[in-house]
Amino acid sequence: MKELPTHSNFDEILPLIELYQEFYEVAEISTEKNRRFFSQFIGGTSEGAQFIFREDGKAIGFATIYFSFSSSIVAKVAVLNDLFVLPELRKKGIAKALIAHCYQYGLSKGAVRLQWLTAKSNTNAQAAYNKLGAKKSEWVFYSYAP
Repeated sequence: MKELPTHSNFDEILPLIELYQEFYEVAEISTEKNRRFFSQFIGGTSEGAQFIFREDGKAIGFATIYFSFSSSIVAKVAVLNDLFVLPELRKKGIAKALIAHCYQYGLSKGAVRLQWLTAKSNTNAQAAYNKLGAKKSEWVFYSYAP
């Protein structure tokens, strides 16, 4: 089951966000910073949305999308910025279900595609994305923060 977080269930997603950040070796993980930042997507907004995936009522995964634009295709795009499933529940189709849900949600909000990136070292995720039929980009990602 996929659902948008609400004010009443939002705190259930915070431990999953922190596990996701641990996986990507975020130096300073702060529950309060996460609460402030991610609460902006409660219920879905024009900037993005977050989804909780539940199994037997328990939050076991999440995805976050942001909306942006692409000048090369002259269109709105949905960016899958976060995707996480508890390690012990992976390879059960949950990530695939979240990706499909995010894609459909993005389309419903005017985006023409869903796009994302992952770490080169995250070969398990890349294998899952390849099985989906997602196309690997030739673009090189840069970051600048002097």
